[in-house]
Amino acid sequence: MAEVKTPVLETKHLGISFGGLHAVQDFNIQMNAGELVGLIGPNGAGKTTVFNLLTGVYVPTEGTVLLNGVPLNGKKTHQFVEAGIARTFQNIRLFNDMTVIENVKVACTKDMHYSLLDATFRTPKFWKAEKEVTDRAMELLEICGLADKADILSSSLPYGQQRKLEIARALATNMKVLLLDEPAAGMNPTETAELLSCINTIRDRFGVAILLIEHDMSLVMNVCERIQVIDYGLTIASGLPEEIANNPRVIAAYLGE
Repeated sequence: MAEVKTPVLETKHLGISFGGLHAVQDFNIQMNAGELVGLIGPNGAGKTTVFNLLTGVYVPTEGTVLLNGVPLNGKKTHQFVEAGIARTFQNIRLFNDMTVIENVKVACTKDMHYSLLDATFRTPKFWKAEKEVTDRAMELLEICGLADKADILSSSLPYGQQRKLEIARALATNMKVLLLDEPAAGMNPTETAELLSCINTIRDRFGVAILLIEHDMSLVMNVCERIQVIDYGLTIASGLPEEIANNPRVIAAYLGE
């Protein structure tokens, strides 16, 4: 009998209500390592609410979030990150007064194993850990095409490169699941093409599961292996890109019918 793999990310009947409003209901998804899945739906459908549930920002009123089969309900946001779920945001959230490489290194702090005394007296252990983190940050910046921008302020980057810096920072957490919330928002076609290449490289190189919220349908259809559609907090379709593109219920939801 073939071995059944445990999904890296799974939700079971996940939902949340705010007062009498059911923002998300009975949300079920399974993702394996290396899978790239799109989560789409009209404005206000509940997509970002799903991301907030998957990262501990919101506590579900029903259902479960599991990472490699381990329930995460009740954990704090930083514990979701430590477990292996990282995300980017609709609105860019960088440390604008820090350099590009510092923005990435700040996400590596859990891998920096030295004491306060080591830091105070700049011991060999301190410098060894600092070099390892710097090398790791530069590797991620190289992957995202930002290595030559390492020492400039993040606020000096063009919009598209700031988006990619957010992704590099998320990668620095050594996550198993990467949640990308509208990464192509505000990008021109050239920037979007570069982003698509970056996302594919990340998936292939690190084998992480990627869940993508995006309104750019050409990007979604080109990069996602399968797509899940929600409307008014409920899943209305799930399948291959071509199936979703021709689904009457999906078309009706986007046209407001």
